Amino acid sequence: MNSTILITGATDGIGLETAKLLRAQGHNLLLHGRSDAKLTVAKQAVMAIGGQGQVATINADLSSIAATQQMAQEILADGTKIDVLINNAGVFAMADPRTSDGLDARFVVNVIAPYILATELAPSLGRTGRIVNLSSAAQAPVSLSVLAGKKCLSDNDAYAQSKLALTMWSRHLADELGDAGPMVVAVNPGSLLGSKMVKEAYGMQGKDLSIGAKILARAATSEEFASASGRYFDNDGGQFRNPHPDALDPTKNAALVEKIEGIVSAHGQ
Repeated sequence: MNSTILITGATDGIGLETAKLLRAQGHNLLLHGRSDAKLTVAKQAVMAIGGQGQVATINADLSSIAATQQMAQEILADGTKIDVLINNAGVFAMADPRTSDGLDARFVVNVIAPYILATELAPSLGRTGRIVNLSSAAQAPVSLSVLAGKKCLSDNDAYAQSKLALTMWSRHLADELGDAGPMVVAVNPGSLLGSKMVKEAYGMQGKDLSIGAKILARAATSEEFASASGRYFDNDGGQFRNPHPDALDPTKNAALVEKIEGIVSAHGQ
């Protein structure tokens, strides 16, 4: 059965390659980006693959909590039934990561924005829906004060903390929703894939992007992931495995989510 799938960060990299795969399978797609020009090019590239599904676009700056909330509200108001949310958008390095709200944009984009989209859209997704969160093998203990913008980290440290935070709230949300909500899974698509992020951060070509695209498409549609809620899939090893121990601690997960919700409440609409 064809699904309607929202992919954030779909104008290049793994997001765009995933969109192409899902288009070839006949699914309807909603491509997110933050540039109308890049969205137009991405839509054309996806449409060129062929397939019967519809392809639409939505523009939003995920470094803004208010803009992310507005994006979710627009999707719900449009009446389009989203079946799968792939939270793929992410950042590694920024010349100035400080937002106008005094937060670290790397944490807003990588952690808070996907949380907003997941929680806002979960009721609409329903128990048969899926939320696929792009994690990483790089995971480091999360400082709640850093999440709140109280301290600035190096790019490597910020990325590793943000990816563990994403994995932690994925498990918490899965536990909270239980059988009544969509499946929520965190996926490491593979280390050092040849995305723009990897090329800029490490000055290397990286591995084939299709490695990541294929596992995200599987997580979004295959029966293999139907009962994967709360789990972590490590594509470097090609299997489900335990994430960083902090993500297995319900108390730490709950404290993180409480902090995220406090930040959203303070800086959102």
